[in-house]
Amino acid sequence: MITTRFTETFGVTHPIVQGGMQWVGRAELAAAVANSGALGLITALTQPTPGHLADEIARARDLTDKPFGVNLTILPSINPPPYEEYRQVIVDAGIKIVETAGANPAPHLPIFHDNGIKVLHKCTSVRHAVKAQDLGVDGISIDGFECAGHPGEDDIPGLVLIPAAAKQIEIPMIASGGFADARGLVAALALGADGINMGSRFMCTVESPIHQNVKEAIVAGDERGTELIFRTLRNTGRVASNTISREVVEILDSGGQFEDIAHLVAGKRGVKVYETGDLEAGIWWIGTAMGLIDDIPTCAALVSRIVAEAEELIGRRLAKAIA
Repeated sequence: MITTRFTETFGVTHPIVQGGMQWVGRAELAAAVANSGALGLITALTQPTPGHLADEIARARDLTDKPFGVNLTILPSINPPPYEEYRQVIVDAGIKIVETAGANPAPHLPIFHDNGIKVLHKCTSVRHAVKAQDLGVDGISIDGFECAGHPGEDDIPGLVLIPAAAKQIEIPMIASGGFADARGLVAALALGADGINMGSRFMCTVESPIHQNVKEAIVAGDERGTELIFRTLRNTGRVASNTISREVVEILDSGGQFEDIAHLVAGKRGVKVYETGDLEAGIWWIGTAMGLIDDIPTCAALVSRIVAEAEELIGRRLAKAIA
């Protein structure tokens, strides 16, 4: 067993977290990850209303008696969702771990901490991680340039970002972006992290609630199969390379603005990819870790394999390298 500050602080067996992915972080996946001994997350804003989130949490509780958390992504928006209502559902449901991301978590920390909820905040830069630590979050998830979703605008890969953050972060810190196997876990620990966050890898599991076509595309893909969209808008996102994402890049590189590509990147199109398996229906999120994913295991088999192989790497192979 690998014990770290993260496992001790957040009360999970293994130092592995399932990313809080839009349209993917549903009860069946979060519960399966929790049952494996890792930290599973339900994605709050996947649920259309706070009431639906309450139902999803209840559904997960029917599937596991292990701890799981909720991701609450806070993004600037013209018509923001009712964050306070989602937050209250989390509190009322007795959830004890929340992952925040996307913006300053300060407005949410008092009510979470007053209700005994530990907050893991996702950051894409050292400076934001330090600020979050100063605000009083309980843990940091540091997100390197390799990740799916929004990697920030600094373009710093994990090999540099993780140890740079570790020099200044004193609370538990997990590493995210490009992690999919035992080698990544051992590397993250060596770089100063206390565990890893995996999104793309957990997308490609038996319990992941997305279409089999998407899972098979991930297995067939490689580390070159992504596009960086929204670069010119300073809101970079890493998605799968398909006709839609390539068109988005072309329009923006030619001077287009968001209104010129809004119809292409609409969430209602992206969710159709996961629901129908039509890989060209919209943009869908995947990281460069796609190049490390070769199978579709259960969550239990995946986590067990990663931990066992990591223990072997640490206890045998690396030890033998020391004369």
